Amino acid sequence: MSPDEISHLLSRVALRDQQAFRQLYTATSAKLFGVCLRVLKNRTDAEDVLQEIYVKIWHNAGKYQVSGYSPITWLVAIARNGAIDRIRSRKPESADLSAAEEIADTGPTPEQFALQGGESERLRHCLEKLSAGRAEAVKAAYMEGYSYQELAERLGQPINTVRTWLRRSLISLRECLSS
Repeated sequence: MSPDEISHLLSRVALRDQQAFRQLYTATSAKLFGVCLRVLKNRTDAEDVLQEIYVKIWHNAGKYQVSGYSPITWLVAIARNGAIDRIRSRKPESADLSAAEEIADTGPTPEQFALQGGESERLRHCLEKLSAGRAEAVKAAYMEGYSYQELAERLGQPINTVRTWLRRSLISLRECLSS
């Protein structure tokens, strides 16, 4: 069927001509069903959406305007949008909550968490015992990820001096934490 014939059928459907609607359905349903099936990938859903699409076409045929576009393009857009709306309206499948019982919690236990909190406090206390420049160097190197070279440039010191400071600071921290 030519675009002009489909356009003529749409104008008759807008006037509620049931015979024109039957002819339009016969001429276009296979193509529109293919569009729905491609989008939805489920035959039953595609059939349901196709029915909804033709209800929309029956009610909105008067909105089609001949504007140089093929009327089949208008019909395909309605079919595609209807299929996409169906996908959007689906609720995501929820997982069975009983399976969650078997998922291991890899985080610390409450006891480990409490101990870690104490360890953090002890480390903070030991860092305070270092001189301010050395504590900042340790934090920059081991907590912020600065390389020895970057740290040496930042502190304006030779790289070997920075290495020595860090090594001695770590020894001091280890002694403080072990006491």
